[in-house]
Amino acid sequence: MKAIVINAYGGPEVLSLSDFPTPKPGPEEILVEVAATALNRADILQRQGKYPPPPGVSPVPGLEIAGVVVSAGSAVTRWSTGDRVCGLLAGGGYAQYAVIHQDIAMPVPATLGFEQAAAIPEVFLTAFQALDWLAAIQPGESVLIHAGGSGVGTAAIQIAREKGARIFATASLSKHPACLRLGAEKVIDYQSESFVSVIQDVTGGSGVNVILDFLAAPCFQQNINALATDGRLVMLALMGGPVAEKINLAPILTRRLKIMGSTLRNRSEDYKIALNKAFSSFALPLFESGQLVPVIDTVFDWEDIQHAHIRMETNQNTGKIVLRVANL
Repeated sequence: MKAIVINAYGGPEVLSLSDFPTPKPGPEEILVEVAATALNRADILQRQGKYPPPPGVSPVPGLEIAGVVVSAGSAVTRWSTGDRVCGLLAGGGYAQYAVIHQDIAMPVPATLGFEQAAAIPEVFLTAFQALDWLAAIQPGESVLIHAGGSGVGTAAIQIAREKGARIFATASLSKHPACLRLGAEKVIDYQSESFVSVIQDVTGGSGVNVILDFLAAPCFQQNINALATDGRLVMLALMGGPVAEKINLAPILTRRLKIMGSTLRNRSEDYKIALNKAFSSFALPLFESGQLVPVIDTVFDWEDIQHAHIRMETNQNTGKIVLRVANL
């Protein structure tokens, strides 16, 4: 088969479309002919040599796919040849064929095409895990979503909206309209405004109940300062660096704050299956009805992978960048 491979660690120029062995499904796996995949920050980090795939996982980048089942392992009971599926991978998505566990694959909602479906798994599962499983957000609570115009950000705004939360976001000015349209009450320009000051103002000084953060070190103290009593900070990436200095830890104790971190890629198969089941129950009916929508910035032909990576790496995208692999 053809796949996009990383020829050496470095910039987008190290990516190329090459021959690669077609994967074979295990007993509980299905082989999917890939119609579309999508970009994630993890792909950029893997290309740079900073985020290798877990042991035993394909070195081909790509964490999500949408396509058609072409064969199944001996123990597969959920899927048949020709079924339209999408799902989360630990790697191997930038390819003509990929394997996925039968209980991690999801049906493509009838109202969506493959390119839309490819924009769902990674960002929506990440946002759902953060808001529901980790932060346990409740109706009427408030949440600050950093990078509100990103793939995870646009998914998180929608999930928080459906959970009945009051939503604030940070984003560059060009991404404010999208965040507001999806359900944010207030969007803060992180380049010119102090999000702590704005949050204190709009909440009457109480702070927010939940914060989703991707930057880590540069925002750590500010995030603590912006949390309400019993607030929860969920850290999903370290884009600004891992080392924070001169942090006042007192509010963690005095306001009973919870600080959590999580990734999905290296989670156990059982964890991913359970998360997928909970997410599917919550979200698939909402995708069918149109209450949840995958937000797509750009669709590139997968042969144009280098330009797709440049677009994400320079933060030009609002929502997901999708790669069209085949017209199925």
